[in-house]
Amino acid sequence: MDEIQEIIDRMGPEAALNRLGVVLRGLFSQVNEELRLNFVVNLIGEAGADKVASLVHL
Repeated sequence: MDEIQEIIDRMGPEAALNRLGVVLRGLFSQVNEELRLNFVVNLIGEAGADKVASLVHL
């Protein structure tokens, strides 16, 4: 895991987010909806859980 952080640290913020988005799209296609939702809720915090849940069916 430290290797991933080191790579991200060498990138600019915009490039890092773009690359992480590509990687996450690939991972999300391999997991179920519940795991995707849990990841996003953990990312933005519990306060955003209701907003995230409403986006699941978009």
